[in-house]
Amino acid sequence: MPSEIVSASLIIVDYLAVIVFAISGALAAAEKKLDVIGCIWLAAVTGIGGGTMRDLLLRQPVFWVHEPNYLALAGGAAILVYFLARIPKGSRTALLWMDAVGLAFVSVAGAGKALDIGAPPSIAVLMGVITGVFGGIVRDMLVQEPSVLLKKELYITASLAGALGYVGLFLLGSGQELAMAGGILSGFAIRAGSILYGWRLPNARLRAENSDE
Repeated sequence: MPSEIVSASLIIVDYLAVIVFAISGALAAAEKKLDVIGCIWLAAVTGIGGGTMRDLLLRQPVFWVHEPNYLALAGGAAILVYFLARIPKGSRTALLWMDAVGLAFVSVAGAGKALDIGAPPSIAVLMGVITGVFGGIVRDMLVQEPSVLLKKELYITASLAGALGYVGLFLLGSGQELAMAGGILSGFAIRAGSILYGWRLPNARLRAENSDE
């Protein structure tokens, strides 16, 4: 994705998203007591995974291939966690909240980039969700943790709220900075509510085979 297409504000949000998600990957690596290379690898995959999938689906140049600063940021975040935190006390809580922040940022960044290349609003929202959740899915798979998609907490819903918030506000003419702030706050608020207060959506239920109906 050529950087000249994307606004400076969106690039900053994208950088922050990669950093925060990379930290969540590094914390997951620390929990599993991986070495420094494993920590860097997991941080990088988590940080850039969602954006990579987005760019492939949109048939755009993969962002980190043409802008290696993203890899440097992810690697730097991993090294920081490895040497300063190692296996921090309360790492599970830290991972949960860093993931919540990263989810909000990444969802907005993904939707914003899709809009900037001319994707329809519905596709931009979908790309925001894919960008938001894919990195976490890969991280959980690599460390053999239950996927975020299989947990009852609001995760995809939070990503959807962030992407919808950004796209909706932007199309209403609020300006990109305000739309980004609104989208990030919306996504984070729903994820935080799920973590703190147990917000859930109703579960899907299959009817029993011996049901009379």
